[in-house]
Amino acid sequence: DGIEGLPFAGEAADSAPKPPPPSWAYHNPDVEYLIIELKNQKKTLAEKEQGLKELEARLASERAELTSVTQQVARLRDDIDRDIVRIKEDESANIKRLAKMYSGMEAAGAAKIFREMDDRLVVKVMSLMKDDQTAPILEALAKADTAGAKRAAELSDRLRLVQSTTKK
Repeated sequence: DGIEGLPFAGEAADSAPKPPPPSWAYHNPDVEYLIIELKNQKKTLAEKEQGLKELEARLASERAELTSVTQQVARLRDDIDRDIVRIKEDESANIKRLAKMYSGMEAAGAAKIFREMDDRLVVKVMSLMKDDQTAPILEALAKADTAGAKRAAELSDRLRLVQSTTKK
């Protein structure tokens, strides 16, 4: 029955305590629950991270669009500022004095001077003159040559864009 020379060896092996199972075979319902909970949290975090990445991409796109629109508005504002002639308070007295002076001149003489002046200044001066004074000057500019006619048309167009001035 036993091993030769060891009569109780077979019995001792059967009655000896069994060694614990390896750690990887250990089963505990609490640990299983924690593993499931961690997997769920990991999945939730991955979904949230994906949502944040999408939000980040959308925000970057909207930021780029806002930058583009802001630049476009700035360009439009610059275009408007360039096209609209405004008489500033500090130059108003001088412009009024020039308008009065050119109003007293003959149209041909004023037109010759206006040919040499900057368009913005001419528009400012003409905006303070009466219509019956500006009309002969524009006519004299237009009669000079084709370029003069074109300039008279441009001045007329710009006169309609003058802001914050009143005719005398």
